[in-house]
Amino acid sequence: MTTIYVRPGEGRHNPMIDGDHIAKAAVQDACGAFEVFEIVAHAAPMSPPHVSPWSGVLFLLEGRITALVDGTPYDVEPGGLVVFPAGTSATFGVVGDSARFVTVTSGDGAGRFFADFAGSVPVDRPAEDSMAAILAVTSRHGVALADARIDRPWSKD
Repeated sequence: MTTIYVRPGEGRHNPMIDGDHIAKAAVQDACGAFEVFEIVAHAAPMSPPHVSPWSGVLFLLEGRITALVDGTPYDVEPGGLVVFPAGTSATFGVVGDSARFVTVTSGDGAGRFFADFAGSVPVDRPAEDSMAAILAVTSRHGVALADARIDRPWSKD
């Protein structure tokens, strides 16, 4: 492994329906692999709860979010942290105008998923209008929607 330095504003941008997932680093060494992302999210309906094959840690820098993990809501303020265990239903929603947070994921699959999703699912259309594309991307990466009904029972609106 070598040292990685990423300047503010740098990284691969993956605009998705729940925010811009900016890839900052992918690390693999003798102990395993992890990826680091900066997420910039704006107020929007909560994305469908999904189950990922990787674990994730969310550390909130700015704004407020509600994290929904295995059906339990967590009100997260700046400096707060939530762990999303692999294989657990999870999503988040922005409370207010926007939020910015760092996410660290185990393994090396989240970055490929984010890039595929950003290239396959339009960000300017509601999730229910893009459900076929969403399901195609999630199936390619071992991610499953916890509730794929189109009536969006997870949304607050």
